[in-house]
Amino acid sequence: MNNPLAALLLNILLSICCFSLPVSGAENDSADELIADFWRADSTAGSEQARQRLLDSDIDVSTLYRRLQEGPDYSADVETGRQDLVRETDDGTRFPYVLLVPESYDPARSYPVEFMLHGGVSRPFPTEAGSWWRRGFDSLRSEEKITVVPAAWNEAFWWFPNQGENLQAILREVKRSYNVADNQVFLTGISDGGTGAYFFAFKQHTEWAAFMPYIGHPGVLRNPAGQVSYQLYFENLMGKPLYIVNGEEDPLYPASSLLSFVEVLQEAGINHVFKAIEGGGHNTNWLPDESAAIEQFKRDNARDPLPDSVQWVTDSTDRFNRSHWLIIDQLAQDDTPGMVRVSRDGNIINVNTASVEAFTLLLSPEEIDFSRPVAIYINGSLRRSEQLQQDPQTLLKWAATDLDKSMLFTAELNLRVGE
Repeated sequence: MNNPLAALLLNILLSICCFSLPVSGAENDSADELIADFWRADSTAGSEQARQRLLDSDIDVSTLYRRLQEGPDYSADVETGRQDLVRETDDGTRFPYVLLVPESYDPARSYPVEFMLHGGVSRPFPTEAGSWWRRGFDSLRSEEKITVVPAAWNEAFWWFPNQGENLQAILREVKRSYNVADNQVFLTGISDGGTGAYFFAFKQHTEWAAFMPYIGHPGVLRNPAGQVSYQLYFENLMGKPLYIVNGEEDPLYPASSLLSFVEVLQEAGINHVFKAIEGGGHNTNWLPDESAAIEQFKRDNARDPLPDSVQWVTDSTDRFNRSHWLIIDQLAQDDTPGMVRVSRDGNIINVNTASVEAFTLLLSPEEIDFSRPVAIYINGSLRRSEQLQQDPQTLLKWAATDLDKSMLFTAELNLRVGE
């Protein structure tokens, strides 16, 4: 180059470029590390610290959202095969479970997860690892999915609130280490475990794609002999498929005893399959013949994490009060269940309530255009119309709660019906 001035300018430009590239790479590495620390935090304190570090990093909310959607860089250096694990709560209660991870686990691939709930929950606390699953684990091993086999006992029936918290927490533990397909998490139960699957379908369904209750009965959930007695609201089954199997000759829960329940499912248009096994007793001898249809049912029924419409009925606001992006916060009367039905059409949200005083809506940029106003109608009246701000604190709050890459929220609206 003959022009000295041009050569000098070129050298300056190259110096700037060479200086800038390592800084950009360092920023990316730092963000990756922060996301990984956030995702893998295994305590409340650790999660809060990781959350604060992300907020202090000044990553803008759109970038943070995208990074959380991508998830962490999952490690290949994890245990595979059978693992006998225990989750311990703050009060010292131990919840054993068996985790079955494919031997060929590939961290670059996301895996479906199936929880398998056993029967015979009236037994004492299990002292031997895996003893609660008497069939052996060979039939549950698969290279195509991760399987979780938790334990229940006489102080932790599947339909007790402590198991509601436990299964959520175990799922989060699995997600901290393994690449989980968030919209392919299924709940299967046998006998008392089948009744447990009904419990989660009626009371706590957000995490699950579909429910497979085998040789169980939803009526147990209303029987005080089961140590609890719940009100069951069929509105809560909308949008969550069921694959129900009972034997015609089952001495405990014959298929005929489910007919009135199945008729309500049909009348309500709830997606379900009901198989009455001819000559079948209280066993799963039919399972090999049904397995192909069951696997196809799972493939056909991935979860919609952000459905356009949700409805929920609850008689409690300290638990069992959430469906995806709706949370019921306060009932109008303590002794009367409350209902909220909400639908979303672009940036217009219509809410209808009964016996509810306050509720929360969680909003995602997957569904809401935050560059335009959002209109909220409650019981036919326009209550709010404004452009909402996306908030990184809201994003991290609910990401820490759910650890769900496909169900992230950047805005939270706390609304009162009577104002």
